[in-house]
Amino acid sequence: MVSKEKQTTINEKTKNPQKPGIKKDNKLKVYKFELNLKNIGKWFLIGLGILLLLSFFFTPLPQKEIPISQLLQDVKDNKVEQIMVEGDVLQAKYKNEIEAKISRKETLDTIFAIFATTAINPDNVTIDIKDQSALKTWSSLLEIIFPVILTAIIFLFIFRQMRGAQDSVFSFGRSKAKIFMKGKQDVRFADVCGVDEVKHELEEIVDFLKHPKKYQKLGAKTPKGVLLVGPAGTGKTLLARAVAGEAGAPFFSMAGSEFMEMLVGVGASRVRDLFDTAKKMAPSIIFIDEIDAIGRQRGTSISGGHDEREQTLNQILVEMDGFTQRDNVIVLAATNRGDLLDPALLRPGRFDRRVVLHFPDIEGRKHILKIHAKDKPFEKDVDWEKVARRTVGFSGADLENMLNEAAIKAARENKEKISYFDIEEAATKVKMGPEKKRIQSDEDKQITAYHEAGHALCAYFSKHADPVHRISIVSRGQALGYTYTPPEKDKYHETRSELNDMVVMALGGRAAEQVKFKEMTGGAASDIEQVTLIARRMVIDYGMSALGPINLSPQVDRAKYSAAYYPPAEISEKMQAQVDEEIKKIVDINYDKALAILSKHKAKLDLIAQELIKQETLEREEFEKLMKK
Repeated sequence: MVSKEKQTTINEKTKNPQKPGIKKDNKLKVYKFELNLKNIGKWFLIGLGILLLLSFFFTPLPQKEIPISQLLQDVKDNKVEQIMVEGDVLQAKYKNEIEAKISRKETLDTIFAIFATTAINPDNVTIDIKDQSALKTWSSLLEIIFPVILTAIIFLFIFRQMRGAQDSVFSFGRSKAKIFMKGKQDVRFADVCGVDEVKHELEEIVDFLKHPKKYQKLGAKTPKGVLLVGPAGTGKTLLARAVAGEAGAPFFSMAGSEFMEMLVGVGASRVRDLFDTAKKMAPSIIFIDEIDAIGRQRGTSISGGHDEREQTLNQILVEMDGFTQRDNVIVLAATNRGDLLDPALLRPGRFDRRVVLHFPDIEGRKHILKIHAKDKPFEKDVDWEKVARRTVGFSGADLENMLNEAAIKAARENKEKISYFDIEEAATKVKMGPEKKRIQSDEDKQITAYHEAGHALCAYFSKHADPVHRISIVSRGQALGYTYTPPEKDKYHETRSELNDMVVMALGGRAAEQVKFKEMTGGAASDIEQVTLIARRMVIDYGMSALGPINLSPQVDRAKYSAAYYPPAEISEKMQAQVDEEIKKIVDINYDKALAILSKHKAKLDLIAQELIKQETLEREEFEKLMKK
């Protein structure tokens, strides 16, 4: 049961619900209106539009206008019931008509003077005279005040725009770094695999931030900078995020390109602001991604030593060298072009540690695959050992993308679980691109089939070549077909025999065209480029020729040039001719080997080519089965 008092209270609350955040005052209700000057122009236009609409709707409809002589005659004839006088306008209401009529008089004449002149008795009609003195006063005031108010609003709007532009100019010098406070970064070292040695180096950095006194007691100084160098996709940024997550310290993340602006001096100002903020929040971490955008070697710019990039780099050098032992601020930087950085940036005292990341080995790939396979359903027969061996040369990002593509393929085919075949297709797609079903004539398909069969046979009969994993005449990327021979294990050295067999395998396609069709096609263009590159490096870099172990390569930044088109080295013309002769000798010898292999096994060449025309793709097991027939 509920008492009457409680019931009354409940009813009152129900009738007058209290909105959250609003206090009710029974005695006095006060409403506050705030004028947002930022939107004053918008509100002014809205108000003007409302006034125009009101004036449109409330404007009286046009009435019939008659001469004053006719109006006076109608008054004499006692047809007019009422006359309303508004200044010079006479509005007449007739007795038997609904619509009123208007007429006009002279400004100085009054209605009574007009009636007296025309001998009309004023008692015959009701006369209503409206006083317009107040209206005229207000209209005159509006004519004066309205232009002033409009001009003030326009100037205020222009002033605010100018002030906003001025503020944005001065805000250029402020740092645009993203700040992650403690607990906002959920990545840990357990989420990073395949780089155990690098993790060990960075774990020390985390310990420095957490327990600085332990190291200071022994006279150890906190490292000022750690440079992460490695190919794209090897986990440099992920490691920096893991350091922030483990240390629980404020983490300032900024890309190297974000320091640069059109105005000179903005980059240096942002560097100062970033380091000042990090010092105030110490212990903290500053992470500069792609530092090569601002850290390139000085003196190579066309504009001289006063351009924006070099000023920004100079400011970074000053800030890092100006740290004291108490600052407890560590700078992490990442780049995949460590060879381009300025030597002053790499010296001890700035970046004390240089950590190099490589592509993960087989054990690293296993752990990376396990991390990215956690939330995905796979069939039980998926052999992760086989997948790890299949993905030699894949980075961590490649492996993540591969499993994601496999999941997309399985979902597109309405599967409940991901199979090994889906992973295999995804791995090929990541490295070579998606399949393209190009319409080819029978002649083109036959040429492509023999070309790829030539590659496969040369790889199969070459002792030091990698085994054939897949042959296909289905187009991927720019190629009409491909023969995929990934290494079965991680290699850190390439012998002369292996390089020669790589050349033999690459020339197998051109040799197959020669053996079968006695003709050449343009399909071997990329093979010839690859062969020339290998042979050139054997001669000028590796010393694997009759010229001996002499480095004949030009001393230039190789990233600026394609390896097959280096600028000429600073050697004599006679030596350059010998280099060209040695390169040609390597290519000719290995091409003869490819011709010999395919001429000897021409029946196998025909067999593999015909199977490719039928099936379009041969896997390793099918290919080896055909070769053993």
